[in-house]
Amino acid sequence: MSAHQYDEGHTVAGWTGFGIATVGTAVAGLGVCLVSGVLIVGGLAVVGVSVLVTWALHLSGWGKPPGRRPREEWEMRVRDSGAREGHEECVGCRIAGRRRERPSATAVGAEAGAGATAGAEAGAGMEAGAGARVAAEPIAAESSG
Repeated sequence: MSAHQYDEGHTVAGWTGFGIATVGTAVAGLGVCLVSGVLIVGGLAVVGVSVLVTWALHLSGWGKPPGRRPREEWEMRVRDSGAREGHEECVGCRIAGRRRERPSATAVGAEAGAGATAGAEAGAGMEAGAGARVAAEPIAAESSG
């Protein structure tokens, strides 16, 4: 049995990024103590590099998707098999252009047996069945003249 009961997200991408960011903040902190602008900027640049390294490792499968993983994927040495296609709710995957297609709101509503209201184009929304996700659209306020 595992020592912990929860998926804490221990991944190669996470720990590598954390390590590089720790070095960067230490260098920036040293720059603050020594009043050295070069060290402060250099430390912040290292922190920026840590973000890029973590992102690259995530995209190559050494990170984890958003949310909980199955228990057999909790170990740090397990690669994420879904990274190439992209994760549905992942900002990093969206930025990289890897977006897993989600069913549209109308397709979800039709599959759930719910009908769309007539005012859907006017921003009134639609009725959806249980468990369906519907994208919220902002409704513009009308100004009185």
